[in-house]
Amino acid sequence: MSDVSVAHRQTGEIGNVATPEDLRLFAGVRARELDAFEALYRLYHPRLARFLLNLLRRPQLVEEVLNDTLLVVWERSDTFRGASKLSTWIFAIAYRKAMKALRRLDEPVEDRDAEMRPSDGDAPDAPLGRHRTQEALLAALAKLSPDHRTVVDLTYFHEMGYREIAAIMDCPVDTVKTRMFHARRHLRRLMDGELADWL
Repeated sequence: MSDVSVAHRQTGEIGNVATPEDLRLFAGVRARELDAFEALYRLYHPRLARFLLNLLRRPQLVEEVLNDTLLVVWERSDTFRGASKLSTWIFAIAYRKAMKALRRLDEPVEDRDAEMRPSDGDAPDAPLGRHRTQEALLAALAKLSPDHRTVVDLTYFHEMGYREIAAIMDCPVDTVKTRMFHARRHLRRLMDGELADWL
């Protein structure tokens, strides 16, 4: 039996969910092959770095949390049972590590005062070019709580569904939907009505 078919049985992923390369690499990680782990690291590093930067908002923490995440993937690969996609399992580890890092910094998980603060963005009638729109959106995202940033980032930038996000965040799907509702409402307010179609 090939490495791919073994990994397929172990992870429970289907061909259109995980590539044969993903499955082969993870089978290698389980077999403690350093080359496979290095390839998996290179594959996931850019996606995880972007996700963690949006969640943590502290570049100095991103690499630390990312490395902690991938260390768990290496050391505890046997704990992946295939109940979710491999990427869901890895992103869930990253999310838990990031939230732990934020708790160490005493950052509140929910920003209850966000609605009371005035937006420091452009006036509603100021025309925004593409670059300025992106800057305004990133600034607005930075003002969301970590949980709200997570659902927005995973939905729009990683194209994950609510069920997958719920698995990553270890919460009910309805909680993800509620967080997305509030995140979009906050973003609409912070963007002063810009990007209404996107939000």
